[in-house]
Amino acid sequence: MDHAPARAVPAPEIHPLERRLDACDWPDVEASLDAQGHALLPRLLPPAACRELAALYACDALFRSRVTMERHGFGRGEYRYFAYPLPAPVETLRRAAWPHLAPLANRWNEALGVAARYPATLADYLAQCHANGQRRPTPLLLRYGAGDYNCLHQDLYGEHVFPLQLAVLLSAPGEDFDGGEFVLTEQRPRMQSRAQVVPLRQGDAVVFAVNQRPVHGTRGSYRVRMRHGVSTVRTGRRHVLGVIFHDAE
Repeated sequence: MDHAPARAVPAPEIHPLERRLDACDWPDVEASLDAQGHALLPRLLPPAACRELAALYACDALFRSRVTMERHGFGRGEYRYFAYPLPAPVETLRRAAWPHLAPLANRWNEALGVAARYPATLADYLAQCHANGQRRPTPLLLRYGAGDYNCLHQDLYGEHVFPLQLAVLLSAPGEDFDGGEFVLTEQRPRMQSRAQVVPLRQGDAVVFAVNQRPVHGTRGSYRVRMRHGVSTVRTGRRHVLGVIFHDAE
């Protein structure tokens, strides 16, 4: 009996965002995170994708909640947490960045004497979060207008905390808004806090420490605590996509 030749199974299509993430200089990103607690992923999103994501802010059905910062003493402005299922670009960014960041997170925890270790896939980690009551998605869109700002803070949300997160600037500085710089501070033992302003262009992503990071000293590694925020927007409107990897209680 003649048999028809077997058809080749097509390889799964790779999302363009995943390709851009894979093309990033991850050894350089890791070195920057070790040295400064943050690293840039330049031009991760093209302008059209940035505008499309910013426009999602008006789509109520995509979100589980809205937070007005001034009401809670967080600053001024507002943000909205996405509901599951996440929009495809947000889900892709969260899932595809994970394998690049999890090994560094494991190394940081080992240096700090933290027992938690992170699995190879985001799905396995989220299963751990959900099994421990952290089931609410945490990726969010933030919107700032003139006079708005975000106080220094940490995005913790529960016992399970992945030590890295990222933010993507969706608006164009100098065109859509002025001011609104991304700010990081680190609290070093027995020293005053140090502030860093991270310059971002439209489509740039910044990866940064959520809470603490190891710094190598003469007696081994010690903990430096990090906070992040946004300075006052002087004019215009500023949109940001925030990607947090652990879910919330």
